[in-house]
Amino acid sequence: MSCIPVVLPEAAIRERDIHMDEFSFIRSIQPEYYQQSSLIKGIDDDAAVFRPTDRDIVTAVDTMVEGVHFSRETMEPAHIGYRVLAANLSDLAAMGSTPLFYMVSITIPPNWQQEELEVLYDGMNQLASRYKMDLIGGDTVSGRELSLTVTVIGSVPKEKARYRSVAKPGDILFVTGTLGDSRAGLEWLLNDGKGATEDITYLIERHREPTPRVEFAEQLEELERVALNDVSDGIANEANEIAEASDVDLHMDLESLPFSKQIRISYPDQYEEWGLSGGEDFELLGTVSEAEWISVKEAAERTGIPVTKIGQVNVKQGSSGVVKIYKKQQWEVLKPSGYTHLTGEGE
Repeated sequence: MSCIPVVLPEAAIRERDIHMDEFSFIRSIQPEYYQQSSLIKGIDDDAAVFRPTDRDIVTAVDTMVEGVHFSRETMEPAHIGYRVLAANLSDLAAMGSTPLFYMVSITIPPNWQQEELEVLYDGMNQLASRYKMDLIGGDTVSGRELSLTVTVIGSVPKEKARYRSVAKPGDILFVTGTLGDSRAGLEWLLNDGKGATEDITYLIERHREPTPRVEFAEQLEELERVALNDVSDGIANEANEIAEASDVDLHMDLESLPFSKQIRISYPDQYEEWGLSGGEDFELLGTVSEAEWISVKEAAERTGIPVTKIGQVNVKQGSSGVVKIYKKQQWEVLKPSGYTHLTGEGE
């Protein structure tokens, strides 16, 4: 794990040294062994080395900042680590990729102790171990607020990476799991926080420890063509990204969208809105030909992950692809809405 020197005021350096020794911290998070046979050199040098196989390599990077993407008021350190890696794994799943490695660059403020950071890394490792991912490097610097940048590396069979640009008229539009749960869990943590019912506990866990749909995506490997997009910013955003990239119109039925009984019971007036724009469920939205829809359902059955048909792909009617949703017995354009990364706010 390489370390770039940071120039800090003398007082800040003294304060920083009180909290932890950087090299001790790096040693504390270094894996005892590696799981991927393609890895040649891991953390203990200036850079990691791995030897590509006969598969295509897929990579993604994501940054989460304290106070923007997460808060210690709603998450313990282990939840933060788990969730930041889950977001990246969801990106790999949307590409149909098998996870291999990850790297973590962390900006550490003075108010975070080494023990807390080790627990944060334990949260990442909990998820990484499930997919036999190896931590192979990163960076540590000092700063005013905790920031985590995670880079993930995966692989797919040659020419089998999944793109949001391959949807075609006549395709079935589908989504995995249920929608809006993460937003509902966050709502409770921000505004209530005590006396959670069993239903609320479920929603909180969906927010803190979402399950990226890696296994499901891997089971689609044999399909000739499937478009995928992960539901990180809300299904309204993700559907519009597919429509734009594929130059098609998407039509979906609000009554067909999958919602958990927990969110229906707990938030009967908000669940539909949160299902469309809440985001961070890390489900997969996709399109597939009618002929291969049965293979998608079989993949869902094998992995135990629910999948729901929510609409279809149609020929573009305007100058660019749009999404239309049937609600209250009429069709209306579903504009992008949800989390905005440059502002850190919903729109």
